[in-house]
Amino acid sequence: MSIATSITVRVPLKIRRRPGRKTVVTPEPDFGALVQVRADPTITKALARAFRYQKLLDDGRYSSITEMAAKEEIDRGYMGRLLLLALLSPAIIEALLRRPLPHASLHQLGRAAALPWPQQEAALRLQPSPTGTLP
Repeated sequence: MSIATSITVRVPLKIRRRPGRKTVVTPEPDFGALVQVRADPTITKALARAFRYQKLLDDGRYSSITEMAAKEEIDRGYMGRLLLLALLSPAIIEALLRRPLPHASLHQLGRAAALPWPQQEAALRLQPSPTGTLP
């Protein structure tokens, strides 16, 4: 018969409110592996909404974009533009979530999403690195 044990780990940190976001502040700058994410919050939010709306359509909760836009109380055209973002290549999405890309506005992302994945990077003026990933 074994005795169940538990370990409690306490990490000293503070959560500070910054305009529009929360920041985790550790007591020492070199404490742990702190990764700074500088992604554009507008694009991040738009991507999250795009994938949420796509999942609602895929699950059959709504039968059309028009029906979903009415229930979500947003413009049908805006929802259609957001849904285009779900068609972006995974490499572009990963790059967008890491940091802002120089030529990546929501309008340009929507236009690039209509292209095949290999051509999307060229449309956004992104150059793959030698390892095959985007900057």
